[in-house]
Amino acid sequence: MKYHFNDIEAKWQKFWADNKIFKATNPSSFGGGQEEAKPKYYVLDMFPYPSGAGLHVGHPLGYIASDIYARYKRHKGFNVLHPQGYDSFGLPAEQYAIQTGQHPAITTEENIKTYRRQLDQIGFSFDWSREVRTSDPKYYKWTQWIFIQLYNSWYCKRSQQAFDISELIKVFVEEGNTGVNAYCDKEIEPFTAKEWDVFSNKQQQEILLQYRLTYLAESEVNWCPALGTVLANDEIVNGVSERGGHPVIRKKMTQWSMRISAYAERLLQDLETIDWPESLKETQRNWIGKSVGAQVEFRVQSSEFRVSVFTTRPDTIFGASFMTLSPEHELVQKITTPEQKAEIEAYIEATAKRSERDRMADVKTISGVFTGAYAEHPFTKQPIPIWIGDYVLASYGTGAVMSVPCGDQRDYDFAKHFNIAIPNIFEGVDISQEAFADKDTTIIANSDFINGLNHKDATKKVILALEKLGQGEGKINFRLRDAVFSRQRYWGEPFPVYYVDGMPQMIDVENLPIRLPEVEKYLPTETGEPPLGNATVWAWDVKQCSVVSNQLIDNKTVFPLELNTMPGWAGSSQYFNRYMDPHNSAEIFSKEAIDYWQQVDLYIGGSEHATGHLLYSRFWQKFMFDKGLVPHDEFAKKLINQGMILGMSAFVYRINGGYYKYESGFDEELDVYFDNIFDDHFLYRIVSFDLLDGNLIEEVIAGDKFNLIDIFDKESIKEYFEGTPFDVDKITFTVSKIHVPVDCIDLKNQIIDEKFADWYKDEIYSSELFRTNGVFKVSREVEKMSKSKYNVVSPDAICEQYGADSLRLYEMFLGPLEQAKPWNTAGITGVHSFLKKLWKLYFDDKGLKVTDSESTKDNLKTLHKTIKKVEEDIINFSFNTSVSTFMIAVNELTSQKCTSKEILEPLLIVISPYAPHIAEELWNQLGNTESISTAKFPKFNKKHLIESSKNYPISFNGKMRFTMELPLDMNKEDIEAAVLANDKTKEQLQGRTPKKVIVVLGKIVNIVG
Repeated sequence: MKYHFNDIEAKWQKFWADNKIFKATNPSSFGGGQEEAKPKYYVLDMFPYPSGAGLHVGHPLGYIASDIYARYKRHKGFNVLHPQGYDSFGLPAEQYAIQTGQHPAITTEENIKTYRRQLDQIGFSFDWSREVRTSDPKYYKWTQWIFIQLYNSWYCKRSQQAFDISELIKVFVEEGNTGVNAYCDKEIEPFTAKEWDVFSNKQQQEILLQYRLTYLAESEVNWCPALGTVLANDEIVNGVSERGGHPVIRKKMTQWSMRISAYAERLLQDLETIDWPESLKETQRNWIGKSVGAQVEFRVQSSEFRVSVFTTRPDTIFGASFMTLSPEHELVQKITTPEQKAEIEAYIEATAKRSERDRMADVKTISGVFTGAYAEHPFTKQPIPIWIGDYVLASYGTGAVMSVPCGDQRDYDFAKHFNIAIPNIFEGVDISQEAFADKDTTIIANSDFINGLNHKDATKKVILALEKLGQGEGKINFRLRDAVFSRQRYWGEPFPVYYVDGMPQMIDVENLPIRLPEVEKYLPTETGEPPLGNATVWAWDVKQCSVVSNQLIDNKTVFPLELNTMPGWAGSSQYFNRYMDPHNSAEIFSKEAIDYWQQVDLYIGGSEHATGHLLYSRFWQKFMFDKGLVPHDEFAKKLINQGMILGMSAFVYRINGGYYKYESGFDEELDVYFDNIFDDHFLYRIVSFDLLDGNLIEEVIAGDKFNLIDIFDKESIKEYFEGTPFDVDKITFTVSKIHVPVDCIDLKNQIIDEKFADWYKDEIYSSELFRTNGVFKVSREVEKMSKSKYNVVSPDAICEQYGADSLRLYEMFLGPLEQAKPWNTAGITGVHSFLKKLWKLYFDDKGLKVTDSESTKDNLKTLHKTIKKVEEDIINFSFNTSVSTFMIAVNELTSQKCTSKEILEPLLIVISPYAPHIAEELWNQLGNTESISTAKFPKFNKKHLIESSKNYPISFNGKMRFTMELPLDMNKEDIEAAVLANDKTKEQLQGRTPKKVIVVLGKIVNIVG
C-alpha cells in the first residue's frame, strides 16, 4: 500500500471538519459539556489580515508552531481553545475599492475564502466555530461598546485606576476640580463647586472632555494626502506610508484620541509580570520612554509668554546657551520677530513634509532658524536665543528643549553649525571636539551654587531652587503619546457618536451596532469630509430615531454624525477575549466564560507589532480590568515572536544611461548615439550575471557611474564597439538591479527559463537580453518574502506536490522558531522522504505489517528516548530538533525491523502534532476508531534508557579486533575470565599466554602479548 498523501490529507481534513474534532467546549455551567473536569489551555495566533495575494509559505510558520502546541496539550488532557479569525478591516481593500469601485466587503469575503481554503489544507486544528471578523457588525458592535466605556471613564492618578465619569462629576459638584489628581489635558483652569454649578451644559461637557479616556482634541498628526487619512507612527516607514510608500506630512487636525499615556507607568512596570521576549519588552520600554528630571519655565523677554521645557539634566542648566522649539510649537508664531517671520514660515512648511520618525532618524542633517526672540535664564537672568529645529519633536515632552551644547551632542553640533556659544560647565573635561554626556562622572563647574557637585546632588539642588523661584519642579515624563484614534477612511468601524451643539454624544448602547453605510465613492467628499460623508442612508435601524444623509433625527431634531472611522488596531485590541464567548449578543462575553478561560496562555505572532497591536491591546486590557470586566490586567501570559521565513530573490541587471568622457572632461549622454549605432540596442539591455564583475555589483547599483570595462569583461563587449567612433575605455554607465519572478528561474542552474519571456514582455524593460553563449544567468539573494520582490512561494503548490505534513515538518525543520531562515524548496524533499519511510514502517507491498509481537529492548529504548526528547522540545518550543529526532527514531526502528504495535502505536501519537494527517491515517489503520487527537500522550519511562550492559571493544596490543556485550555490574576478574574464554580471543592468541590483560570498567579490554 503506497503513501497517497493528497488523498489522505483531504480525507482527514474533511473528517475533522465534519466531526468538529477541535471544537473547544465551555464548562457545562454555562451551556457547555463535560469539559469542566479538564484544565483549560488557550493557544492563540495573531489573526491575519486577508490580503488578495493569499498566504505564502512564510505565513504558516507561527500557525504550525501554535498548532503543534495545541495538539500536544490536547494529548495531555487539556480543554484547548485554539480559535482563528480575520482582522478584516484594512487599507488594501479600500484602495482596491477606490480603483475599481468594488465594495471592500466583496473583496474581503473573496480573500477570506482563499485564506480559509489555504489554512484548512495545511491541517490546522482551529476551532472555526468561534471565528470572528473585525468587519462583521456583530463583532464591531463590541468595539463600539468599548469605545463608549472609555469615553465614559477617567483615570485617577492616586488610585492608578480608571473610574466611571459619573464619579468625577460627583467630585465637581461637591468640591470643584482643585483636589482632583487625574490624567487630563494640560492647563485646565481650576474651578469651585459653585462655579461648576453655574457652568452651562456645554461648558461642563467641554471640561469633562478634557478628562475622558477617549476625547476630541486638535493635535499634530501624520497626514498622508495620497491615502487621504491620518497614519499612526507605526504605520510609517522611512518617512512614507507603510502601505503604498506615499509621502506623509505633519498637520493639525481635530481627532479622537485615546489617553493611553495615563497607563504609561503600568504598561512599563507590568512588563516584568509577563513571559514575553526580552527584546520585545525592551522595544516597549523604549517606546514608553520613562524619563526622570525637571520641568523648567523660561520667561520670554519683553512678553507675557513662558517656554516650558522638560529636561533629564537639570544639573546642566547653567550650560544652556540657547533654546530650541519644535517647528510646530504653539509659541513659534507668537514670539517670532517680523524680521524672521518669512524664514520661520518657510522652515515650518518644509518640516511639515517630514514624519517624526524621519526627523528622529536623521542625525546628520543640521537645520534650524532663529526666531529673533530671547528667553531669560532662571538663575543668571541672561538672555538666551530661541531657535526652532526639526530635531525637537512637538510630541515629546513639551516640544521645547533647553539646549546645553557642552552636554548633548545634537545641541553641540547645532551650536557649532550656527556659531552659538558653547560654555563648559564640567570640571576637568575637554569639550573642544565633542560634547560630554557621562553623567556618572560629572562634576559641575562654572555653575554658581552647584559648583563642585556631582550629577545627583546638583540635580536635587537645582530643582529645589527652581521650586523656590516658581519656575520649575521635579517631574517624571514619558515618551508615550496619546494614540490618535480617527481615520479618514471608509473601511473601518464607524464611531457610535453624534454631535449636539458641536459636542460629542454617545449613541445609546441598545442601538449598537452602528453599521457601516453604503457609499457610491470611497474617496473624501468634494467638501473635504471623510468618505462616510458620501453616505445618504446609514444601514442600521435605530430605536426611536432615524438616520438620513449623515444626520441623526430624534424627535425632529437633526444631529450630525461622526464621519471618521476607527483605526486598524481598534478591532484587534480585544478579539482574544471575544473568542471566549463569540456568539453572545447580550454582552461582550459572559462572566462565566471570562472566568473560565481567564487569559491567553500562549500567544504567537510577529515582533513587528511591538509598538502597535501589542501595546494597544495591553492598554485596553488594563482598562477592562479596571472596570471589573476581566480577571487579569495582561491578556497573554506568554508570547513568542516567530522568526521570518525569507525568500530567495532572483535578480537581473539593466544597463541604464551611458556617457562618453571627452578629453575636455565633459560627459555626454549617449542614449541617442547608442540607439542609432547599435542594431541590437546595447543600452537598456538586461545583463547576464556572469558578465558582471561580482566585486563591483553593490557599488554599481548604488547609482555611481562606472567604466564599461570595469563592469564587463572587455573581450565580451569589444564586438559591440568595433567600427564606432567610441573608445571603450571612455564609456561609463549606471546599472539597475531588478527583481525577477523566482518561478521564471531554473533553480538548479540559476538561469532564466522559457517562462521569463512571458513575464518580461509585459514589463517596461527592453525585450533584448545580453547573454553569454545563449545562456542568461541571474544572481540570488536572501530577502524578506514579498509579492513586490517576486520571491513568494505559495503553500498551494507545496501541498500539492509534497503534502501538508511535509510542509509542516519542513517549516519546523528549517531552524529555531524565533530565528529568520531562508526558504529553499529543494530542501523539502528530505522531510518528504522521511514521511515515505515512516509509512513503510507500517506498510509494505502486501499491506499492514504491524503485529502484536513483543517489543525488544532496543525498540523500547528508541521509543522512550523519542518520547523524552520530543516532549522536552515541545515544552521548550524547539520544534526543529524534534524533526531530527523523528528521523533518527524511524531509521533505528527500520534497522531493528520493528513491527510491534506496542511501539508503533504510541510513536504515532508523538508524531501526530507535527504530521497529523499521516498519523491519523496510520492510527486508523491500526484499528482505532476515535481520532488520534483524543489519545493520551505516551509517558516516558526512564528504565528503558538505563543501560544494563556494555559493548566492550576487545583489543590486542592496542588494536581492536571484536566486541563483547557484558553486564555493567561485572567486576574486572569476571570480565577478564569471560574475554579469555571467548573463541575469538583464543583464535587471536593461537595458544599463547598473554602477558597482561588490562580492563577499564565500562570502557575497554586490552590484551597485551
